[in-house]
Amino acid sequence: MKRLIYMSALLALASCADNYSQKSPDGDIAVDLNPDSMSLTISYAGRQVMEIPALGITTSRGEGRMTLDSISSPSTLTERYEMLAGKRRLCSNEATERVLYMSDADGNRQNIRLRVYNDGVAFRYELDSLNGVRLAGEQTEYLIPNGTRRWIQKWTEPYEAFFPMDTTGTSKDGHWGYPALMTPDGNAWCLISEANIERRQSASSLRNDGSPERYRVWPDENTLELNGEWHTPWRTLIVGSLADVVESTLITDLSEPSKIEDTSWINPGTVSWIYWAYNHGSNDYQIVKRYIDMGAELNLPYMLIDAEWDEMGNGGNIEDALKYASQSGVKPLVWYNSSTAWINNGAPGPMFRLNAPADRAKEFRWLKDNGGAGVKIDFFSGDRQSTMDYCMDLIESAADHRLLVNFHGATIPRGWQRTYPHMLTVEAVYGAEWYNNAPVLTNRAACHNATLPFTRNVIGPMDYTPVTFSDSQHPHITTNAHELALSVVFESALQHLADRPESYLTQPDEVKKFLTALPTTWDDTRLLSGYPGEYVVMARQKGSAWYIGALNGTDEEKVLDIDWSRIPGASDMPAEIIEDGDSKESPWKFTTAEDGLPTSIACRPRGGFIIRLTPRS
Repeated sequence: MKRLIYMSALLALASCADNYSQKSPDGDIAVDLNPDSMSLTISYAGRQVMEIPALGITTSRGEGRMTLDSISSPSTLTERYEMLAGKRRLCSNEATERVLYMSDADGNRQNIRLRVYNDGVAFRYELDSLNGVRLAGEQTEYLIPNGTRRWIQKWTEPYEAFFPMDTTGTSKDGHWGYPALMTPDGNAWCLISEANIERRQSASSLRNDGSPERYRVWPDENTLELNGEWHTPWRTLIVGSLADVVESTLITDLSEPSKIEDTSWINPGTVSWIYWAYNHGSNDYQIVKRYIDMGAELNLPYMLIDAEWDEMGNGGNIEDALKYASQSGVKPLVWYNSSTAWINNGAPGPMFRLNAPADRAKEFRWLKDNGGAGVKIDFFSGDRQSTMDYCMDLIESAADHRLLVNFHGATIPRGWQRTYPHMLTVEAVYGAEWYNNAPVLTNRAACHNATLPFTRNVIGPMDYTPVTFSDSQHPHITTNAHELALSVVFESALQHLADRPESYLTQPDEVKKFLTALPTTWDDTRLLSGYPGEYVVMARQKGSAWYIGALNGTDEEKVLDIDWSRIPGASDMPAEIIEDGDSKESPWKFTTAEDGLPTSIACRPRGGFIIRLTPRS
């Protein structure tokens, strides 16, 4: 992958005016600085979207109120790069950049590097001349006034919660996770997150326990010792229309380029997954074989052997399962406990095989020598610096052995999918697995599914484990077409199909062929229509074909409009359409449109549809 950065102007110090405005290259986004209060105001198309009333980093050397000394001259950044997976293959961005030079009354200095992109705003704090200084906290606050619509999840260690629409921002403990979506008027939107976690950095979250309107950036580790030069991760605000937010690549734009020179061994794909139907199925060789057989019959490239494989019995062990998968033409992925969070009280194994570098190298070498293609690593301990460093240790060691990586029970993606392109997916979502754990997903899944494309999935791959036609421990009431559409609406370079083998193998040929041919990487992504929690119509391009997935997130029948003007040449392409049938006895409807595409489709309550456009031969 190549990264080309062109500087249109050199940074140079300039005198500070009473205020200034920095605009995106296309002029749609403006950031206004008030140097008296050291606050920022962000506007889109003339509408105020976000106010940042407080800025700054606090360290043990005792920074007080920061004042602005000078501002650099503006420069322009232009970049183009290629992604193996994500919303689009070829990414490009432009930004204007300035540096704010600040100091306090004692002469302590810190800088803010501020970028304004065509799809958002990013800034980070930069410090130097540090010697044994400890990070004490961050002052950054985002002001979301009472009455503003927002979709934010309560913070949990594995980032597994709903994104309910709210207008007050009140909660029991005032602790919130990224990403946070808000809109002041339904026309301008803003999604708050962060990007580019590096070593010597912790991740952060949001707290508004002091005031429900002021969301403060909260680094998970406020006692980090700093030496030499140091900077925070990028604080990011994706800004624009709702389509701008959904289609944005700002998180990877701000992240380090790929550290993997040879990516030829990194092959995304669809996976058969055992845990949703059989929580302890990976300790049973015969059940594991059934999922391998399903993968072979549907021509899926991968099968995941989940927790407790170190206890496998009933006719075979893990070596037998790995050999059987290889002989069947299905590449096995294998689960591990990170052994940092859940390590007692019934925690599943294998454990303590990856923590020490020598043990990790030995385990990964064994797995690769026995035909393993990747690892799923689970149960991490929050957003601390030690956890972030451990994740990078795992990713880099996996790359040494050419193993794909899937993080579960872990923090959200913040751009590692660009820096380490073999990290193909991350859980960090309240997904289909929760049909196992509690009855709450049954009645809320449709609305939740129609919210995730505007929130969690915007920032990176999401291992929701979709497409479940039968029931797990608790029933689902989304329709078959809704479930199938999740495989297109949700972006994940490893797309785990979670249902039982017989649930897939008894489907009509049209469904089985669709799953066999399902792409998990895309050349482009377009939001055709939608609103968080209500509905979504998403288009994704693969080669010359377009896949459109739609979800009705409501309990009522809903007509979903399709804006074909956003897909070049759509009117000249025939369409294969998969919809819900009329009854339980006839759950599917398959049609083709050779001349003229439907401009809308009526969806059943909690329903959906799939459309595949292909050029005429």
